[in-house]
Amino acid sequence: MKSGAPGKTGVLLVNLGTPDSPSVPHVRKYLREFLLDKRVLDIAAPSRYMLVNGVIAPFRAPKSAKIYAQLWTERGSPLLFHGLDLQRLVQEKLGKNYHVAFGMRYQSPSIENALKELQEKVVDRIVVLPLFPQYASASTGSVQEKVMEIVSRWEIIPDIKFISTFCNHPGFIGTFAEIARAHMAQRDYDHFVFSYHGLPERQILKGSTKGYCQLGVCCNTYHSRNRYCYRAQCFETSRQLAKALNIPEDKYTVSFQSRLGKDPWLKPYSDFVLKDLAAAGVKSVLAFSPAFVADCLETTIEVGKEFKEEFEAAGGEHWQLVESLNTHPSWVNAVTQMVQEA
Repeated sequence: MKSGAPGKTGVLLVNLGTPDSPSVPHVRKYLREFLLDKRVLDIAAPSRYMLVNGVIAPFRAPKSAKIYAQLWTERGSPLLFHGLDLQRLVQEKLGKNYHVAFGMRYQSPSIENALKELQEKVVDRIVVLPLFPQYASASTGSVQEKVMEIVSRWEIIPDIKFISTFCNHPGFIGTFAEIARAHMAQRDYDHFVFSYHGLPERQILKGSTKGYCQLGVCCNTYHSRNRYCYRAQCFETSRQLAKALNIPEDKYTVSFQSRLGKDPWLKPYSDFVLKDLAAAGVKSVLAFSPAFVADCLETTIEVGKEFKEEFEAAGGEHWQLVESLNTHPSWVNAVTQMVQEA
């Protein structure tokens, strides 16, 4: 290499995490690590430890283990093997001047081991891409904090670039639209639902710039003041997908799933929405889960199976999940492009 020439770029792809197996002990271990993160369960530490270790992990793990068992394949957890496949394919696209590593925020493979891999490759810079389209403190923010905590202990810290949100990136939107068109070519749908993972309303308000967020029409446009508002980003993703697919505004609904506890979470709740749609005479729904780029429990089981059963029980006739991006060639190209742009 010529003197002064740029060295290798490290790329760290990160997803949330998964139990090592669908066994109750492994699920309990995963839930504890996940929910003890102060950015995920943002309550006082003593209360968090008591709630997670005394209530949630012991009682929720057996139920969650049964659900994970439905999701598991011969290759293990879809979230894990899709992540590893994406790592390999992006590496092939980027070539020898890059080294791509993959880590999970919780459990294995760890962010720490992935960063160690990049450190051993003596990369000049690192691009960190948390695989969450919409920024939230509990997901992207937690990844960023963990990366900075680990790297702060290194003797030599390379340049680090975080890709904090890609909620309206053309490659992300275009790939979801491409997958959806295959379903739309098979039948006409009465309505479209964009269901996002929910968050407690307090987390949205805490991140608001000078009280801008009102959990209302403030999210009808996307700009500098709400760029990192999770709710605003969900509406922006939905608008862009609707535009790409020529879906009229009155034909789609933005909703939020997977709430936990009694505190108010982002509304409307997806399970309420699907029942309301059925009651209003809607017979067929095409459902998206655009907060995820790989199929997992929240997409395949919650939206694809449980919501389908609830919709049909309420009088609906056809509920179809748009599969996640996984390793779709257009998504591999989009990730490659985002890294190169960074």
